[in-house]
Amino acid sequence: QVQLVESGGGLVQPGGSMRLSCAASGFSLDYYAIGWFRQAPGKEREGISCITSVDGSTYYTDSVKGRFTISRDNAKNTMYLQMNSLKPEDTAVYYCAAEPPPVQPLCPATDFRFWGQGTQVTIAS
Repeated sequence: QVQLVESGGGLVQPGGSMRLSCAASGFSLDYYAIGWFRQAPGKEREGISCITSVDGSTYYTDSVKGRFTISRDNAKNTMYLQMNSLKPEDTAVYYCAAEPPPVQPLCPATDFRFWGQGTQVTIAS
């Protein structure tokens, strides 16, 4: 059974950092395209970063470039999203996702079938 379990959300002050984790089970994450998405209240789910294929091609949406880093640890079968210089507008529910490659370069959510449960990230003073 394919399962993705997220952890690491919470409350952090503006300018702070946070790392989200997403542990996979039932499949080997290193053979999959992986992505991180977020959804703020009243807004559509947004693709913020993904690795589109096994060659490591990586995409970041403009609003997070230079601040967020996607990665995976194949030995732990876990993917990560390191978030630095956090802003109040980064507040959202964050989701991890996986899909056999390839996926389209802009990480459309519709390309991904396997999803984590979501974790709330709140940036506030």
